[in-house]
Amino acid sequence: LQQKIVAAEMAGQEAARQRHLNQDTDGEESASAQPEAWKIHYEKSWLHRRWSSLLHKDKQARKAGQLFSGLLAMNVVFLGCAFISSMIFNRVAITLHDVKIFFSILKILSLCWIIYYLLCTSRKPHAVLYRDSHAGPVWVQGSLVLFGACTILLHVFGIGYNISHIHCKSQLEILFPCIEIIFICIQTYLLWRHCKDCTQVQHNLTRCGLMLTMATDLLLWLLAVTNDSVHKEIESALKGNGNSSCTCPNTTACRVFQKGYVLLYPFNMEYCLIGSSMLYVMWKNVGRRIPPHHAIHAKPKFKLRGVIYGLLLGISALLLGICIFLTYQIQATSSAPNQEALVLYYSYYVVLLPMMAVGAVAGTVIHGLEERELDTLKNPTRSLDVILLMGAALGQIGISYFSIVAIVATNPGDLLDRLILTYAVSLIIQHITQNIFIIEGLHRQPLVEDPDARLAGQEPTPPPVYPLEIRQEIRRVSHAYSHTFGRLNWKRKALKEISIFLVLCNIILWIMPTFGMHPAFENGLEKSFYGYSTWFAIVNFGLPLGVFYRMHSVGGLLEVYVSS
Repeated sequence: LQQKIVAAEMAGQEAARQRHLNQDTDGEESASAQPEAWKIHYEKSWLHRRWSSLLHKDKQARKAGQLFSGLLAMNVVFLGCAFISSMIFNRVAITLHDVKIFFSILKILSLCWIIYYLLCTSRKPHAVLYRDSHAGPVWVQGSLVLFGACTILLHVFGIGYNISHIHCKSQLEILFPCIEIIFICIQTYLLWRHCKDCTQVQHNLTRCGLMLTMATDLLLWLLAVTNDSVHKEIESALKGNGNSSCTCPNTTACRVFQKGYVLLYPFNMEYCLIGSSMLYVMWKNVGRRIPPHHAIHAKPKFKLRGVIYGLLLGISALLLGICIFLTYQIQATSSAPNQEALVLYYSYYVVLLPMMAVGAVAGTVIHGLEERELDTLKNPTRSLDVILLMGAALGQIGISYFSIVAIVATNPGDLLDRLILTYAVSLIIQHITQNIFIIEGLHRQPLVEDPDARLAGQEPTPPPVYPLEIRQEIRRVSHAYSHTFGRLNWKRKALKEISIFLVLCNIILWIMPTFGMHPAFENGLEKSFYGYSTWFAIVNFGLPLGVFYRMHSVGGLLEVYVSS
């Protein structure tokens, strides 16, 4: 019996020992499993940190490339400004001939990079994986080609004028316009074909080339502004005096070349500004990766359906402005514009500008009442549009403030001076209100079509049969939806009416100064208050910016019209 009891105890101890060993084995397996899971988690975390480090280095490299290329452009612009300033203040040491040689070197360097980009960089594998759908809209590309063609024609007139004076001019005066024509043709092709590119190879070289070309365009614009100032100053000083040391043997051809050159001269400045803005967008897009869900696959189309009142008012303002423009030009060609022509011009502006300001304020209020969400996605093109709108508006606003100070300080009682004062105040208000309206519209997401319209191509399914109570509830909800949708249509219609009215008004306000209507040059009050040279410099610097503002506003308003 005792032996049986001892054997049973030994068997129990052996079973307990076995259970303990099994528990230890399970614990070791669970402990070993836990480090294994922790090890896998560690590998994922390491990869994540490694990828984040690569992204951080990529951003740092991108910022460093932008900084270096920006410094390159800044130094080129400062050097060019020093040349132009030296030409203005010391014509003996630095002449216009020297400035044109320096600019020709910049154009040749820019052309070398553009040709390399077109033939090598853009054709590399995976060079352009993404394209910015917002960059280079149709109106910008069309304006670029139009102003480029007018600038080429301008230089053709310049070549003809220099050839007719070849007996007293240097032969290099013919070479400079030829280089300019080649530069414009190749740059226009680059911007027309590749303005949407997000280049993914040779980042630093591409950024530096774009900045060099943009700096060249900016310096060409600045030189055009100063040359226009000198040209207008000499024309006003020598009015009625035909003495010149260099006469043209064929007076008819010379007059044709001179008139064509003067008429097309503003287009050169506009082309340089548009080219600079498009090159800046390309520079911002170098190395940019656009996620697929950020790309816009379908854009709203431009339609004039349902727009009546804004279109009629805009066409009326356009036709009336053309009549005033022709009247002013007829008097300007025969003699200096008389006071009646200036009163008519400023009266037209005094009536039109407040109407435009009221329309812009109404459109801004409607934007606030809309249900559309703000578009908060990063968009370099839209950011540049806002900067250009605000910057270009400073031209006319600056001239207006100078006029206000001169008129208030002298306290004149003439009708023309009172009209100019009202015109200056109205112009400032109109610029501010229109900028707010355009910027609000650009930051709104486009209205999408009715989602049921996407099902139009599918086969209709028979409507289910509901009880009477449910049918009445559906009818009530449909009526409420139709009422809401009708109010939405009213807002869209009002925005379209305001936008098309402002588009047509900005077109006529662009046509007048672009084709030679500059009453500010004929104004006697500001000229006598600030001095001839000072007022001439103020007007000639602000006037091209004003022309560019009107043209850029047309593009922004068209986008607001289409998106609403």
